[in-house]
Amino acid sequence: MTPKTEQELADAIASAKGPLHITGGGTRPIGNPVVGEGLSTSGLSGITLYEPGALTIVAQAGTPVAEIEAALDSENQRLAFEPMDHRALLGTSGAPTIGGVVAGNVSGSRRIAVGACRDHALGVRFVDGAGEITKNGGRVMKNVTGYDLVKLMCGSFGTLGVLSEVSLKVLPKPETSATLTLHGLSVAQSVEAMSAALGSPFEVTGAARTHDTHIRIEGFAASVAYRLEKLKDLLSGYGEISVTEDANLWAGITNVTGFAKTDSDIWRVSIKPSDAPALIAALPDTCETSLDWGGGLIWVATPAGTDLRATMAVDGHATLVRASTQTRAALPVFHPENPTVTALSQGLRAKFDPRGILNAGLMG
Repeated sequence: MTPKTEQELADAIASAKGPLHITGGGTRPIGNPVVGEGLSTSGLSGITLYEPGALTIVAQAGTPVAEIEAALDSENQRLAFEPMDHRALLGTSGAPTIGGVVAGNVSGSRRIAVGACRDHALGVRFVDGAGEITKNGGRVMKNVTGYDLVKLMCGSFGTLGVLSEVSLKVLPKPETSATLTLHGLSVAQSVEAMSAALGSPFEVTGAARTHDTHIRIEGFAASVAYRLEKLKDLLSGYGEISVTEDANLWAGITNVTGFAKTDSDIWRVSIKPSDAPALIAALPDTCETSLDWGGGLIWVATPAGTDLRATMAVDGHATLVRASTQTRAALPVFHPENPTVTALSQGLRAKFDPRGILNAGLMG
């Protein structure tokens, strides 16, 4: 099913006789395998409001991210939270949609500076499991009373409701950017250097480690040049430093394209940056890693079928992002919740999806 209007979406859910498999552009098949009749929001497409002066854009959930980025680019603006494009990593095709970004709370390398997708979401419209249309939030960032369903829908992966429209805060593009790269550091040295940069007053907007360690700054050209020199001085004790203005570097880091052509399972681990060296040291030699968010986000490539959580030496939150259907069925995709959170999650699902038909079992 591919409804073209919000009312058609509501009617389709209300009349459903069994489970529904909710998708947007179909580019992010993350989660436990879902069985059910397909329901795509890709037919709900189009920008319904864009006010550059108010830094606000409103679009139907099935609108391609590329269409939104093109509209913003024409006004020298952007989605500041830098949403990840999963297609290369997951080997999928199609067009990522803005509803999928919000439903997955998909956020990239700039999250350390500007926050996640949910921090830029102003309002949502969605259809719950009973087929009822709900609106929450608005078109400006302000304090409101009542339940913040906007934040609740971000990261719910379509299990509480199917998004039909989203409203987002956007920000101006910077005049320029530059990346300082440190070469030949160990994991511990890399995390230490990234922490020093992030703790400085020089407004770092990216801190990641692939084979080398990369630190990004953005803004007016004169400011970037000044901060770049200050960061060089700050990090001079870490050896060789080079500078690049290659924006494609950060697209590759955010989209984890370095692991795209491997046959490995891919895990996404959220952790305290200071714990990253210990976690990586405890991994088998067969694993590969890359770090983002100053070491707070670790991507791990493991041999197929490996349960990464069994080798985690420190506290963290691990999600299985890419694996075979058999592995996804055998291992919990999302990190096991504590009993209190599980009770809250079950209560929310019972309220918003009393029949249990929306992406049933996707999150466990």
